[in-house]
Amino acid sequence: MNLVKSKWLAFASAAILAAASVVAHADKEMKPFILGSTGSGDVASKAADVKKSLESNGFEIAGDYSPYEGAHIIVVTNDALKKAAKTHDRGGYIAPERVAITKVGDEVQVSYTNPEYMAAAYHVKGDMAKVKSALAAALGSVKEFGPDEGLSADDLEGYHYTFGMEYFDEPYELASYSSQKEAVDAVAKGLAAGAGGTTMVYRIDIPGSKQTVFGVGMSAKDTGNKYMDEKFIMSEIDFKPVRSTAHLPYEILVTDGNVEALHARFRIAMDFPDLSMMGANSFMNIMPTPDAIKESLTKAAGGEVESDI
Repeated sequence: MNLVKSKWLAFASAAILAAASVVAHADKEMKPFILGSTGSGDVASKAADVKKSLESNGFEIAGDYSPYEGAHIIVVTNDALKKAAKTHDRGGYIAPERVAITKVGDEVQVSYTNPEYMAAAYHVKGDMAKVKSALAAALGSVKEFGPDEGLSADDLEGYHYTFGMEYFDEPYELASYSSQKEAVDAVAKGLAAGAGGTTMVYRIDIPGSKQTVFGVGMSAKDTGNKYMDEKFIMSEIDFKPVRSTAHLPYEILVTDGNVEALHARFRIAMDFPDLSMMGANSFMNIMPTPDAIKESLTKAAGGEVESDI
């Protein structure tokens, strides 16, 4: 049996216990996404309005793209997010804040990642309440959403989906270079060339640190491998009435010459912690995805693809 398949199957029963173990801690429970607003209209017009509002509330537009029809994602940052990124040697993941405009039926949903949730998951420190307030001022704040039950900061700091699955500090090691500049240049070159079916969505350099984070779009158009394709992945995991489109795009982090990305079994699970292991709309339906994503990101980073991928 395929090693990856056996690993997923081995943990199927354990996943039931993991789902039951989400217990309320003394600190508040949080969810990964925030619904800013809903309304009528079209995605393009709403995206233009959202950009203006974000900039008016102190955010810098780092990049944007449309991963598939009916979805547009805007990535922003600000000084508070960049400052928080420097509080952990791999904290660059907090620098981008992802905002999504999604057409669901006749409704246009504006949503964004919850900075307090992400800060806990990425082990960084900083006043994310102010960032959250600025986002609410720009986009509105109807409710936090995602899993049926939220996770506390304590849950997130030690989060993994279930026994044997990867933690935050177990990323993909994509490539290594002799200097930060060489590594950053290699990733930028790979993304510009579309290596592994990737595209560059944004680049954020963290001032005062040797960290640069890239946003990476992924499409099967050139690879023929649907398991790394964002549209396919989201069709399997993002099925609730309020969409979690702001899960995208994925990140590549360059730190002091080392190129990494969060393991997909962590990256997907932290945004979809109540996704079932088996059945319809489950991890089992995207079982090859972690390896497919690793292969694409490794090619983009100029690294060596392992023979068992």
